[in-house]
Amino acid sequence: MGCVTYDFSGKTVLVTGASRGIGYAVAEGFVRAGARTFLLASGDGVYSAAENLKKVGDATALKCDITDSISVADALTEIGHLDVLINNAGLERVTPLSDPDDAVEDTFRRIVDINVVGTFLVTRHAVSKMTSGGRIILTGSIWSHTAVAEFSAYCASKHANLGFMRSVAHELGPRGITVNAVCPGWVKTEAALLSLNKMSESSGRSENDLLEEITGAQVIGGLLEPQDMAALYLFLASNDAKDITGQSYNLDRGEVMG
Repeated sequence: MGCVTYDFSGKTVLVTGASRGIGYAVAEGFVRAGARTFLLASGDGVYSAAENLKKVGDATALKCDITDSISVADALTEIGHLDVLINNAGLERVTPLSDPDDAVEDTFRRIVDINVVGTFLVTRHAVSKMTSGGRIILTGSIWSHTAVAEFSAYCASKHANLGFMRSVAHELGPRGITVNAVCPGWVKTEAALLSLNKMSESSGRSENDLLEEITGAQVIGGLLEPQDMAALYLFLASNDAKDITGQSYNLDRGEVMG
């Protein structure tokens, strides 16, 4: 996670999509930094994730579907004042236009509901608990800046996340709340490996061949690990980043520059 350390003692942090992958790694970073950390996810895995983190610090599980406003409001009643919101929850699936199964339309809507509507709902309910000095950080993607075939819903939603982030940065700036985004490249998560598998099935190429092409497009080779992501979130949530807002940061080993 890097050698720079941050002290979030006395701070309260909410991380969505925190039962595994990047969300869990980020939540662990805040727990180890002394924050009272709430892990939110839609599945029961969030309970075991929080139990694991209780071994090193203050971690609490919250379970809800972020696309349901009432459920979000109910889940957040346990939180009084909130210092940091990490909008990390997301869904990544293929949605090819050529798919003959009409279920692809439901998948498209679900991705947008979680990645865009869910982000709005969590932010709307959480920001009422924040005051000057608050931090909101979204998990975007390098596909927030570019795109690949057959991931139209995911790419569209991640582009939307950056538009949302910039607008909310304008809205909350006068209140002293900063809003930024981290845009990961290929990270070794369950979602990324599932996407790799679907890309292999669609293209007829092996996963190893595709992975070599993906990592070959990076300046620094190899897949990122979830724990490699945490330090940037901690920095953006810290006082060192008090003057940074409305910005997106690629963390992708140089795959997308600019």
